[in-house]
Amino acid sequence: MITAKGVKPVAPYLHRFDNLYLFGAFSPFTGASCLLEMPHCNSNTFQVFLDHLSAQNRSEFKIVILDNGAFHHAKSLGIPQNISLIFLPPYSPELNPAEKMWRYFKDRVSMIAYKSIETLQSKISQLVNQLSTQTTKSICGNEFYKNLFTRCFNV
Repeated sequence: MITAKGVKPVAPYLHRFDNLYLFGAFSPFTGASCLLEMPHCNSNTFQVFLDHLSAQNRSEFKIVILDNGAFHHAKSLGIPQNISLIFLPPYSPELNPAEKMWRYFKDRVSMIAYKSIETLQSKISQLVNQLSTQTTKSICGNEFYKNLFTRCFNV
């Protein structure tokens, strides 16, 4: 939290550490999304996500923009036929339209002291269920990317 110099920030706080991981892909064209909550963030759970994403509208070819997380590059990954991975340059998350979606979720769950991980899961599930295609398109539908993909892939 940012405050004026000498002003102690006041925020709810529980001294406990639990976590969960939300894997997601978002279409800036259709507003479709694929979100999976996972207990860990590793190559095995990423594989489950890729398989789930692949099964969602199998006839559609999906281009997934990723950072350079180690689990994204695992040799054990089996990339489904209808998915292609594009990796961003290091230290450039601002180039990934999905980062705006993560900000959307974080803005709605931060600064709240959740009494349990289940309460946080419930809040995230509520946000995911309320997510509309229009909201997704308005958040990650960057005109630069849409124009670029339209020209390159005849979308």
